[in-house]
Amino acid sequence: MKTKNIFHRVLLITLPFIWGSCSDFLENEPQDRITKENFYKSESDFQAATGPLYNKVWFDFNDKFYYGLGDGRSDNLYAPYSDYVYPFTDLTETGLTGPLVSAWGSLYNVVQQSNNVIIGITDSQVSATVKNKYIAEARFMRGTAYWYLASLWGDVIISTDPRELVKNPIVNKNPLKDVYEFAMRDLEYAAKYLPETAGQSGRLTKYSAFGMLSRVYLSYSGISDNPNSGTRNQEYLDLAKKAAEKVITAGPYKLMDNYADLFKIDNNNNSESMFALQWVPNGDYGVNNTQQAYFAIGSDVTGDDAAWGYWTRASYNVLQEYESKDARRKATWMGDDDFYPEINKSNGGYTVDHSKDFLTVKKGVVGSTKDNPKTTRMNSGLNTYMLRLGEVYLNYAEAALGNNATTADAGAITAINALRLRAGLGAKATLTYADIIHERRVELCMEGQYWYDLIRRAYYKQQEVINYVTAQNRGVITPILYDSATNAVSVDASKSTSARAIGVIDATIFTLPYPESELVQNPLLRENPVPYQFTEERIKDLF
Repeated sequence: MKTKNIFHRVLLITLPFIWGSCSDFLENEPQDRITKENFYKSESDFQAATGPLYNKVWFDFNDKFYYGLGDGRSDNLYAPYSDYVYPFTDLTETGLTGPLVSAWGSLYNVVQQSNNVIIGITDSQVSATVKNKYIAEARFMRGTAYWYLASLWGDVIISTDPRELVKNPIVNKNPLKDVYEFAMRDLEYAAKYLPETAGQSGRLTKYSAFGMLSRVYLSYSGISDNPNSGTRNQEYLDLAKKAAEKVITAGPYKLMDNYADLFKIDNNNNSESMFALQWVPNGDYGVNNTQQAYFAIGSDVTGDDAAWGYWTRASYNVLQEYESKDARRKATWMGDDDFYPEINKSNGGYTVDHSKDFLTVKKGVVGSTKDNPKTTRMNSGLNTYMLRLGEVYLNYAEAALGNNATTADAGAITAINALRLRAGLGAKATLTYADIIHERRVELCMEGQYWYDLIRRAYYKQQEVINYVTAQNRGVITPILYDSATNAVSVDASKSTSARAIGVIDATIFTLPYPESELVQNPLLRENPVPYQFTEERIKDLF
């Protein structure tokens, strides 16, 4: 999709979802086209304007790229026949790779629809207090989208007014550090002006913004002119810790008691969910969550023909991460003999019955329409986590570790042990980076996060991450045997390994190629970035 087309199309996005009560979030029927002139007049108008920012504009990102990149590229997933996974796993994506092109367009749709909302609300006559709250909501979305864009492509175009880009789409990109600073300014504004508690189920709060800031500060702390500096900026490590601590000590969120319950439709917008994409049950294409169709092992799970996940499997590399009895494995991956009472309920539940040489995806797989009335073909009805409290606990621990080899920080130990104890594992007395990154990988597996964890590390220990990716041995397909009762994976010595072609593993793997159509439309993307001219001061009274 060409840049001009992206920015022109987003100007034409209608604002069709009027928010209902907390129990029927985004479930109302589309309304007639609404124009700027007759729309931004009341708080209910603002709610309707920001509604699509929770689903429609993220659809192409969520559909395949969310996990294809986050989990495929990090080698959590092995999917040799899924062209939305294997180009990333094999490090062979190009500017023509479909999910990459779609994700770029989706993230810029988030940016530009957020810009439209900000412009429309700013020009309205409603009180500043009300306006600030919904501008903050849009700025949270825009800042989050720019964190993704910076993490994935590095230097990208910063835009605050889509009308200008429609007039002239041939513009300079901006440097990575400026894109991060832009994202931080958006999220700091959101932390200041979003409400303490969500007015409607699934809406953002100021603690959602603090949680996202803990992620962004943590990433930014490692950026310098030397990607092998080995250290991170203490100022931003401290900010990451403060932002996470704000969520943990003052926010309304708490961990769910049972990890597996996080991924059940009945628990959408639960106590741990801080920002989730809100898919419309029985909704039209574009406001639906398609992931179950790509993950489910067969029609006996979904009850229809949309079940293409037989070859979307756990990698040998990720299965080696799970400790014995870690309950997170069964909630994430389906192994032979695993039992799930929430699937095929009418027959007493579902027992996985296949050979012991592979595991398929469980997260995002919720069952058929008989199991869940909110599920339809190609729409699981399950929210997509973009940020939850478990990640903020991990962010706190990593920020507390900082540049040290180990930490016994009481808050970090408490945070990590809360996750481990919920998973049925023993407590830790001290923490290393290896401990924390292990917990991140298994806690957030199949939630589109692990590649970004590796990128964050590569900002200051690039060669270490290159060595790590090399050691994953992606070019060798290893036959395995898996014991679901003990989470034990072993090499099947009765079968031979086989080879697959992968790309070159060097510093270039940490930035994606720009979509080819964008380079054709905007040749300045090939040129050096130009510093962004900021027009507002950073908010500095958040802590």
